Amino acid sequence: MTNQLILTWTEAGVHQTRTIQDGQPSKNPGSVRLGRDPAKCDLVFSHSSVSGLHIEIFFNQELQQYAVRNLRPSNPPLVDGKILAQGEAKLLSGSRIHLGQVEIEVVEVSAAAVGMVLTVLLSAPPVQISSPATGPCTYGLQCPKCSRVSPYAQLSAGCPWCGTSLAAAVSVVLSP
Repeated sequence: MTNQLILTWTEAGVHQTRTIQDGQPSKNPGSVRLGRDPAKCDLVFSHSSVSGLHIEIFFNQELQQYAVRNLRPSNPPLVDGKILAQGEAKLLSGSRIHLGQVEIEVVEVSAAAVGMVLTVLLSAPPVQISSPATGPCTYGLQCPKCSRVSPYAQLSAGCPWCGTSLAAAVSVVLSP
């Protein structure tokens, strides 16, 4: 039986479902990459707090389980309330992953089919996400020209220091 995972999410009010199987074509064979950049990611999100290339989900053959790997050290995901600064984290039924303001919930992991259902819940920001282990995380946009960090409210206005558009800005975690 082929290992598969079933992803479901809602973005901009539209509910979507996708089934992914081991060995299927992807931008990075052996994994499914999530982020904002359609050139690098298999699942693309439009929310500005998600990095261009944020995480990848893969099936670990040795451990026979699904895992998530951080691909953006300056904007690490939260996995089950803990910052995943580097390395990998096992995904279980009930696991929650935050990519910036995007919340992904692992609804089901099936050992027989090794299936997994993820639900992505998008909501209007609050800009803070509370984590019991680390406290609140605040996100900002790093200007591609001058590298200064602005709050998300500046997205449409541009960088207050140099005037550069923040449409291509990198989402970063700010220190508490």
